[in-house]
Amino acid sequence: MEIVWRAFELRPAPVPPLDPRGEYLTRVWRDAVYPMAERLEIPMRLPPVQPRSRRAHEAAQWAEAQGRFDDYNAALFRDFFERGEDIGDVEVLINLAAELKLDAASLRLSLERREHEAQVLSDERAAEELGVTGVPAFIADRRAVLFGVQTATALAELVARVRGVKRQDEASITLQHLPVSINRREQNEE
Repeated sequence: MEIVWRAFELRPAPVPPLDPRGEYLTRVWRDAVYPMAERLEIPMRLPPVQPRSRRAHEAAQWAEAQGRFDDYNAALFRDFFERGEDIGDVEVLINLAAELKLDAASLRLSLERREHEAQVLSDERAAEELGVTGVPAFIADRRAVLFGVQTATALAELVARVRGVKRQDEASITLQHLPVSINRREQNEE
């Protein structure tokens, strides 16, 4: 299995960003995110800003060209979910590159020239074609999509379903979108 990260803006302009103090985000974080983070012992806090993420995706593409995607991507998540940084702000992205001992001036120039915007937009078009509407999204064999934070069991089931379908008739079967709540316990209870 190969894991490939792709760009996806959850709320691209002109869609208004959510209010981090609003009912929806505070409820989701209270009921789902904080309990999961605590269980996994991951420090997380509801970011005080809901930024536009296209520039962050462009910066991540730049980091991939430098051979440092994993480092930069992990640092982006830490900056956003632990420090509450506005990862839509070019200066935040450039400072992050500098913290990782990457060439910050090169990143600035890349962002100014929008060198990786076409790739980000291509990823977003591909996501739209696959019906992706939420994050995280897990896509297997460009046919099956699973949305939301998932257990290892649910991800294994996604892979198993695709493998099973491929063995039956690879050319003609396309899976429908799988529900977020797929897991073995629920399937066994049915």
